[in-house]
Amino acid sequence: MTAAESTPDTTVIVRHRLRAELVFAQPWLRRLLGAHSGLELDADGLRVRLGPWVVSTPVGNLAGAEVVGPFNPVKALGVRLSLADHGLTFAASAGRAVCIRFHRPVPGIEPTGLLRHPGLTVAVAGPELVAEAVNRIARP
Repeated sequence: MTAAESTPDTTVIVRHRLRAELVFAQPWLRRLLGAHSGLELDADGLRVRLGPWVVSTPVGNLAGAEVVGPFNPVKALGVRLSLADHGLTFAASAGRAVCIRFHRPVPGIEPTGLLRHPGLTVAVAGPELVAEAVNRIARP
């Protein structure tokens, strides 16, 4: 679990590291995408990888998080872009996930970084713990 506290100048200090594994609905999905997939949160920031796709941002850009899902498998699996709000989804399972919001949109789905995302939904093991850790950092 990530612990955070605020100093008088509102700098966030992260004292631990959180690693959450992505949940894979099928073993072949883990073999295809899972070798280096997962979520990490520490003093350097948030890093989420699903196969070749990566989203990273400093802790100061974390605005909050909540647990969402379950989802329709047809709409949830893979890397998805929401046409409604440009949010991004990294999911290899249709179960519960954590939706992380950012103060400033981040790159992630295409290599140029022109398309940016205000949030990222990730199907991880223990989405409640990830949401709690992000919220502690986002609202010290």
